[in-house]
Amino acid sequence: MAYKKKILDPFPEILTGMFKNWGFTFIREKGKILDAHTVQAGEQKISAEYIVIGTGQRNARLNIEGKEFLHGSREFLDIEEMPEHLICIGAGIISMEFASMALVLGKKVTFIEFANRPLLAYPEKYVKKIVEKMTAQGAKFYCGEAVNKVEKISENYKVTTKSGLSVEGTYVLDATGRVANYEELGLENLGIEASRRGIVVDEYLRTKVKNIFASGDVIDKKIPKLTPTASFESEYIAEQILGKNNLPICYPVIPNLVFTLPRIGQVGVTLDEAEKSADKYKIISIPYGVQNEWIDNRETEIEIDFIVDNEGFLAGATIYGSEAGTWLDFLTLIINKKITGDELKKMIFAFPTQTYMIATLLTDILKKSK
Repeated sequence: MAYKKKILDPFPEILTGMFKNWGFTFIREKGKILDAHTVQAGEQKISAEYIVIGTGQRNARLNIEGKEFLHGSREFLDIEEMPEHLICIGAGIISMEFASMALVLGKKVTFIEFANRPLLAYPEKYVKKIVEKMTAQGAKFYCGEAVNKVEKISENYKVTTKSGLSVEGTYVLDATGRVANYEELGLENLGIEASRRGIVVDEYLRTKVKNIFASGDVIDKKIPKLTPTASFESEYIAEQILGKNNLPICYPVIPNLVFTLPRIGQVGVTLDEAEKSADKYKIISIPYGVQNEWIDNRETEIEIDFIVDNEGFLAGATIYGSEAGTWLDFLTLIINKKITGDELKKMIFAFPTQTYMIATLLTDILKKSK
């Protein structure tokens, strides 16, 4: 926590200074759009040719009895000591990541999840492995449960579900999702569609008012809402405004992962999609950790699934392992550039490294030149 504060606390002033050096005018006020070309910021009215909305998301909060005892992810990331017993409402990315830290520190964790399993967006076979590992570390999972009450009992908090399940702990994390910051921006006066899911945009990231764009997590989209995605969108909007790009936005494949211990990561076509479209894709599962124990810090549980399309190009990949993030970046390049097996053979990688072994595997799996 001390290191986090050392690194992050100076950031706002550093960024403000950078903006000023670049010629930005920086106004610390709540903004409201008055019309297609005017924004109210405090007492000021600012006119502009273009407006970009980048207000992001915030933690969702359950509207239940005792909601004042719930904590969001931002609050959790500011605690000075790890709670002795963490109760996670929801078993999605945030709570699974935070729980991994708590369990390593020897704390108790209880999950209460409305769905029938944790991490619905990730492959069940790998989610099952991380759940088994967390259970062995002392975590408890209750799925198919809807929380309806939180109350303070002495120094603890009791969480109760509609089915009658009750759990006592020292800290309650509400990790039931995130909602877009679209309210009080004046959108309804301009006919701009928006909801908790986000602001509706077209293929150019424009709202119904064509000179008003939206970027990042505030957009209503199926594309993963991630930091690099927001950067990609903002670069695209800048090119639109500067007249450098008049084409609809075209997203490359986007790697995403859960920072559990170990990680679960995926990019491109998912395992679930590939299994449902067996006529289009072939899944090649590799027990990578067992085969390469000598190079993977003896992490024998690592597994990789390569998803190859009918032309022989890599279309997707899923990884269960501590280095999943780094490997996904390497595989993302191969997918986006449609690199063939023969092209990989013409490259020389550092040896002995983990990516060297992955490249070696792919040379025989991917499309060969005619």
